Amino acid sequence: MDSVQIETTAPLTLEFTQIASPPTAISSNSRIPKDTIRTSLKASTADSVLAAVYSLGTGGILLSNFLVELGASPVVFGMLSSIPMLVNLIQPLGAYLSERSTSRFQYALRTHGIGRLLWLVLVIGIVSASCGVINTHQLVILTLLIVLFSNLLGGLGSASWLTWLATIVPRRLRGRYFGTRNSAASLTNLICVPMAGLVVSHWYGGSLQGYGVVLLVGIVFGIVGLGCQYFQVDMNPRLQNTYCGKLPQTSEIQAEVVKDESSEVPQSIHPPQDQLTNSVWKNSNFLRFLLYFSFWTLAVNLSSPFFNLYMLDTLNLDVSYVTFYNSLQAGATLLMLILWGKLADKIGNRPILICVGILVAATPLLWLGIGVNHLDIWLWLPLLHILLGSTWAAIDLCNNNIQLAIAPIKNQSIYFAIAAAVAGASGALGITIGSFIVQFAQFGGLLGLFALSSLFRLAALVPLMFLQEPGRG
Repeated sequence: MDSVQIETTAPLTLEFTQIASPPTAISSNSRIPKDTIRTSLKASTADSVLAAVYSLGTGGILLSNFLVELGASPVVFGMLSSIPMLVNLIQPLGAYLSERSTSRFQYALRTHGIGRLLWLVLVIGIVSASCGVINTHQLVILTLLIVLFSNLLGGLGSASWLTWLATIVPRRLRGRYFGTRNSAASLTNLICVPMAGLVVSHWYGGSLQGYGVVLLVGIVFGIVGLGCQYFQVDMNPRLQNTYCGKLPQTSEIQAEVVKDESSEVPQSIHPPQDQLTNSVWKNSNFLRFLLYFSFWTLAVNLSSPFFNLYMLDTLNLDVSYVTFYNSLQAGATLLMLILWGKLADKIGNRPILICVGILVAATPLLWLGIGVNHLDIWLWLPLLHILLGSTWAAIDLCNNNIQLAIAPIKNQSIYFAIAAAVAGASGALGITIGSFIVQFAQFGGLLGLFALSSLFRLAALVPLMFLQEPGRG
């Protein structure tokens, strides 16, 4: 399948049918005003800020420290990191269901909304453990179950959310917009991560209760973040797929706002499933991206889940130190994202992925020899996290942008879901291999794992040499 160009300078008239929903809904037979798109992008940015606060408690260093306090084994840490990868296998089902819905916003509420509310069960579990109702082992199991089911629901909604955002954001502005959006989230992490770390480590009732307080606050922010999506121009996937087949493939935005569910919707708008599957697997450029993305995810996840474990367990650093390092990483990401976004719009995403990818491949080697002396704690580890924030800002941004460019507009969520599922399976395999290596000292332990991950990351960059980025020479 040929790559699709979706940028145009000509205005595109879209039809809207209003329901009693977002104030961004527009009367029928009208264009999408620039103000509406601008409001949608601002709402999405606000959502990313609030979601960053939600993520503080439901993942990352604070959740890792919580499990360390509970005495969890390295296998549990491997499971904690592999679950979000494995549940990506459900994304094709989520994409299939979302394309048969009539509202991206309502579908997001049913998936991400319930998934975020599930974390309230863990808050109750922490209270129960503090009262002696359940023990720490049971709390570890409960935590893993919450991680599993919340990520399952998130997996059902991820492809739909990415397709929704890809439709709203003009292609020529993607680098700059996502750079700005991710910078806002990084600024939130820069401010909130050390504050949350101090709350956890200095809470008068102990670190477990402190984590419960941070988690509860994060859940509230996460739900408010979903409310921000109410102000994004809503899309009807059924009508979107219908008109994507009729409108020129070079259109900037090809979407329909929500149509009343009581209205008649054409039933023949979806191609047969086998036809869609064949079109996906005949897209050689997309397959090259899959090869790179899956192998890269495997290589990265060999080691990435264990860096925090190395600092918290092996080096026995206090959680406040580790949250400080993570804040430095978020600060570096904040400063670099806008620069990477502008550069990606100018020279393309593939050259950045190759050049910066080589540096990212070498960074696991920089962990070798780090100890608990003052030089390493106050100089080497901060510099290492600044480097991580600067480079991963480019990798995450450009991986997202190049995927948006490669996937055709029609049934776009299917392509996103397949990429996420394949990468999820390979990422979980990487974590599993990493957990196995950590358990056996004869394989080199954590430091041997870091060196192996570096070699795999370099090898994963090879398919990028053969990848064609749409719109670039």
